[in-house]
This record gives sequence, C-alpha cells and structure tokens, in this order.
Amino acid sequence: MEQTPAPFDLRLAARLASLRLERGWTLETLAERSGISRATLSRLERGETSPTAALLGRLCTAYERPMSRLLAEVEADPQQFIPPAAQPVWTDPETGFRRRGISPPASGYMTELVEGTLPPGAVIAYQAPPVAGLEHHLWMLQGRLDLALDGTVHALSAGDCLRYRLTGGSRFHCPGPETARYVIAITRP
Repeated sequence: MEQTPAPFDLRLAARLASLRLERGWTLETLAERSGISRATLSRLERGETSPTAALLGRLCTAYERPMSRLLAEVEADPQQFIPPAAQPVWTDPETGFRRRGISPPASGYMTELVEGTLPPGAVIAYQAPPVAGLEHHLWMLQGRLDLALDGTVHALSAGDCLRYRLTGGSRFHCPGPETARYVIAITRP
C-alpha cells in the first residue's frame, strides 16, 4: 500500500528542488557535488522518497548550509515562542534517528537548539560539515553516545557536555542499551 507523503516531506522535497534551481544546477551537477545518484535526487525532489540523515547531510554540504537551516526553511513562519507541538520533528527512515528543532534557526538569530534521539545500535555518519566551523555544545540527557570527531571518539553519558567546532566528518553511534538523547546548541560561525 502506497503512503501519501506528509506535508512536511512534500515541502522538504520542494525546497530541495528550489535550492538546486536557485543555483542553476542540473541533477547531474548536484549528483557530482553530493555523491548521490541522479535517480535518487530526482525521487527526493519529487517527494517519492524521504531522505535519510546521511543523504540530507550530503545535500547540506553541497548547499553549504546546516541541516537545521534547511529544515527551518521548510517550516512556516518562525515564531518567538515555540511550544512542543510547533517544534519541527524529522525522523530518519533508515536509522530511526529523530531530530526535534527545539529552537529552530530564524532570521536574526545565530544559535539554535536541536534535540537528537538515536536508538541503540544506530549510527549516523556525516562525511563533512555543512558549514565549516559550526560551534556545537552537545549535552547528553539520557543514555550513551560515542561521537567521533576528527579521528577522536568521545564517549558521552547522561549529564556530560562536549563543546567543539565542527571542522571535519562526524559519526554518532548509540552503543545502547538504552536510547541516546541529547541537545545540541549550534551557532553559525
């Protein structure tokens, strides 16, 4: 049975298509820049499939924007007060990773808050940062997380805080046994 895409997924697909067209890129050009096949890009832009975190990471790198900014561009008008029901949530269909924009990016603000929930055993790897030099402050709320940055693995547990500038690839792994839940404050350079 074929499911109808959610409104957010359709807006995301439209935004991905518009970003490519704004730059005057063909699907082939974007495929070369992102390492994603032309066929997959076409399906993503038509809303026929939902992107994984890894695919969104590659697209954000190609478009030189943080994932949170891309997802915020898909949302309706930014608000000052953001109750839980208005915080955009995206779930990676491949890993089950769930990303909530607690305080999504908005015009005039340099920092945003993101809650990440990663199931036991799940891994998300990004080849490169979408924007070099993003400042991150990751605060663990629950579980354990192994975060690899520039060849160093940081083993984080509930209550730990890690601050860093994102300059290279990163890898998030939840070793379990419980779900890893954390908040990241992200500030643009």
